[in-house]
Amino acid sequence: MKAEPDPGSESAPPRVVLHVDMDAFYASVEQHDRPELRGRPVIVGGPRNARGVVTAASYEARRFGVSSAMPLRTAARLCPNGEFVRSRMSRYLEVSRQVFQVFDHYSPLVEPLSVDEAFLDLTGAERLFGGPVAAARALREEIRRTCGLTASVGVAPNKFLAKIASDLEKPDGLVVVPATGVEAFLAPLRVERMWGIGPRGARALHGIGVKTFGELAGTPVERLRPLFGGAAYGLRALATGQDARPVVTHRAPRSIGHETTLAENVTERDQLRSTLVWLTDRVAARLRRHGLKARCVTLKVRYQPFRTITRRKTLETPTCATGPLLETVLDLLAQKTPRRAPPVRLLGVSTSGFSAQAMLFSDQARQEAVDRAVDEVRERFGPAAVRRASVIEGGSRTGRGVR
Repeated sequence: MKAEPDPGSESAPPRVVLHVDMDAFYASVEQHDRPELRGRPVIVGGPRNARGVVTAASYEARRFGVSSAMPLRTAARLCPNGEFVRSRMSRYLEVSRQVFQVFDHYSPLVEPLSVDEAFLDLTGAERLFGGPVAAARALREEIRRTCGLTASVGVAPNKFLAKIASDLEKPDGLVVVPATGVEAFLAPLRVERMWGIGPRGARALHGIGVKTFGELAGTPVERLRPLFGGAAYGLRALATGQDARPVVTHRAPRSIGHETTLAENVTERDQLRSTLVWLTDRVAARLRRHGLKARCVTLKVRYQPFRTITRRKTLETPTCATGPLLETVLDLLAQKTPRRAPPVRLLGVSTSGFSAQAMLFSDQARQEAVDRAVDEVRERFGPAAVRRASVIEGGSRTGRGVR
């Protein structure tokens, strides 16, 4: 851990925000529950020869190049001595609830980002724990004591800075950004760490000689606008550490989606379909968890080298059922993307146009009820308890209407 000055030791900054990110959460839970796996490369998702994808990888496995959403067979090739285990979502959710109970001990303002990370606003309350650094240390120790897991924490005057800080010294890291040291903290960081700047944006910035936050902060907006349009102003603001967003405990999402960068560039349509089944299943489950139905479905495909297309379809009837959403996604892939195209490096599925209206006594309502029942089974027994035939049989099916 870096020995940073405590932001609360002299004059408290306007806000004190923590970003807490559990380290390799699913894999760490497996290592905690099974001591024989500790120190071993653990790959969560299923048997090594299955045609599914990696759900999570321990840090020991990541050293071999294994990453989330990678085909399990690719992970087995990269890490032949890896310990492959099935996902146990009910267990992960149980531990997640324990972690969030710890968060509640430190602040009533907790903004969940996923089952294993959140923002906490400690403004005004941090002195109850001896200052921001002491609060962060106590939180990490309480998570370690109650859950047997490690977390990386960033402490900063706003959410943007806290999230960057939490990622710098993983695993088991604590990085503090004093309100008086924001410029010094950001200046040497590579622009790739900034939200909204992907590989293509980074290459564009490198092309005009901008490689760090400090260089971006000193670049006139007029030079950035041809590259990023109206977003240039926001990027400049972030480069100087400006972020006025509050920690929000409850909010209605404008879109719900999930995307993944493929471990290897893919040309086989079967493998693309298999990944889209996995993505759509996750998106549909999140819709049901929020009690929402979506009318608009969007497919995102990024080809090598960094050409991205999106294809969108509006449904006649809003739905949260996996079958109709998956059918739409696969139709977009089949009918709206070129058959002969460069290899694919990223896939994404998102939904929008939400409605919470119930549809009684329809075929779709019955299908949604079945999907909710499947969600409950998976929550109790893990995501592999009920799987789509298109995944089990290698993605050769379209997956339409199949559970």
